[in-house]
Amino acid sequence: MEKVNIKINNESFSVQKDLTILQAARKVGIKIPTLCYLKEINEIGACRMCVVEVKGSRNLVASCVTQVSEGMEIFTNTKRVRDSRKTTLELLLSIHDRKCLSCLRNGNCELQALCAEFLIEDDGKYDGEKPGYALDQSSSHLIRDNNKCILCRRCVAACANQHVAVIGANNRGFDTQIGCAFERELNFVPCVSCGQCIVNCPTGALRERDQCDDVLDALDDESKHVIVHTAPSIRVTLGEEFGLPIGTNVKGKMVAALRRLGFAKVFDTDFGADLTIMEEANEFVERLKNKGELPMITSCSPGWVKFCEYYYPEFIKNLSTCKSPQQMISAMIKTFYAKVNNIDPKDIVVVSIMPCTAKKFEITREDQDAAGVSDTDIVLTTRELARLIRRSGINFNELPNEDFDEAMGISTGAGAIFGTTGGVMEAALRTAADMLSGESQANVDYEEIRGQDGFKEAVYNINGIEIRVAVVSGLKNAAKLLDQIKNGEKDYHFIEVMCCPGGCINGGGQPIQPAEKKNFDDIKSIRAKALYDEDKNLPLRKAHESPIIKKVYSEFLEKPGSLIAHKVLHTSYVKRDKY
Repeated sequence: MEKVNIKINNESFSVQKDLTILQAARKVGIKIPTLCYLKEINEIGACRMCVVEVKGSRNLVASCVTQVSEGMEIFTNTKRVRDSRKTTLELLLSIHDRKCLSCLRNGNCELQALCAEFLIEDDGKYDGEKPGYALDQSSSHLIRDNNKCILCRRCVAACANQHVAVIGANNRGFDTQIGCAFERELNFVPCVSCGQCIVNCPTGALRERDQCDDVLDALDDESKHVIVHTAPSIRVTLGEEFGLPIGTNVKGKMVAALRRLGFAKVFDTDFGADLTIMEEANEFVERLKNKGELPMITSCSPGWVKFCEYYYPEFIKNLSTCKSPQQMISAMIKTFYAKVNNIDPKDIVVVSIMPCTAKKFEITREDQDAAGVSDTDIVLTTRELARLIRRSGINFNELPNEDFDEAMGISTGAGAIFGTTGGVMEAALRTAADMLSGESQANVDYEEIRGQDGFKEAVYNINGIEIRVAVVSGLKNAAKLLDQIKNGEKDYHFIEVMCCPGGCINGGGQPIQPAEKKNFDDIKSIRAKALYDEDKNLPLRKAHESPIIKKVYSEFLEKPGSLIAHKVLHTSYVKRDKY
């Protein structure tokens, strides 16, 4: 790699030629503040927080878009630079809704953190006319408050990166605001509810629709039997909300916290993931043997399913008819569990803890009511669960490690890896390989489809059959793959699609990390590794080997793909009009 010699704050360094000033400074241990910058997503130099002085240049330059060059002399912390950054912050605050104490992002707001760093006084120095915006509360998963927007456009870039692009900058000058075309509310455009705009917003302008009070009301209702279950990825992300290192597995403390909140049962959504594998692997084998619609495409990511219904309805027939793990375990709670325990499904409230804001939309879909009532009643994101724990006075880090309730708390490594890109495919192949061969296969690690690349493909020989598979995460990659299939450039038997880049570990409901972390640390890989470690250390690593899975099929579901299994565990899809 060709290098150039530069100076930063009068110190000499040799750095890669293709780096920006921001990247080069970070490489040598110098932090330059940013607001609008998101690596490979939003590199536009708009906010001017990252300005630096370059010798020979009359104006301050944006370090995030200025490439280093031989002999460049850079100054990152002169009085001129500091004054410029401070003025930028003061101007942003002049039109900002400064109700920080009641903001969900209080204490985790990049604007707030920079104001503290630069000792900004809230003295209204530049206060004047302020735009006033009504909240957009039209959608089931988020609330937009443009009174807290700083026009960094990170949400716009994240939405475009998802190949959805339903938001952008409307109007000009002082009247500029972020919104949908023709000022439509979010519920009336083809948004897929992925929440990537929320996790990439530096302030409180975007937030999930909080349902903590709904959960507390249910727990206070003595006529209700309230059950909670938690998605695979939550155990390796929740700890971040309580100051633990990224990738810490807090499964035991999470279960203990939920039990102290007062839930009647604490179940593991991994059981639902194992059920999904049983039905999905069976469906794939049936399609393969009987010349069914191929490629079969996974259906556990509701943001992806909604994207398919909006943008690629011709592939609806390729979607697996399996419900997501969230909906499968919830359906089993309101059918099998309710029957065994003689409880009316109407008296059961099922709360799921999910990494995904699209799950809030998913529970409103039709054909998600196996017992005649909604499979899942309330969805909390990882962030909401953390707030609920704090509000209830639970000292999370001091809790003991406890186990899930056994009825639906036993799961396998196959269920655990559902939380990362490639995990669903790998879990399905573990079971499909045994189904096709008629015997237990020793290999359960499908390394070729692991990792954080947005697109992966492999060919596996299973019992003499060449199985071509693909794994994509992020809807931009999904769109590219589907276009290649339509054009005859690609041909597969089985495809996994995860809506969010990296999968559920990077879902729209996960803990929000500042851009400084997202830009320079591989957060997705660290979180994914924790799930693979759990898989590796579990005694059972194939869904069909789980004793509770065997029990529910022998006592209730009969066999994968049976009539009762279809009634309880499968669903349908619809073509959606974009406008």
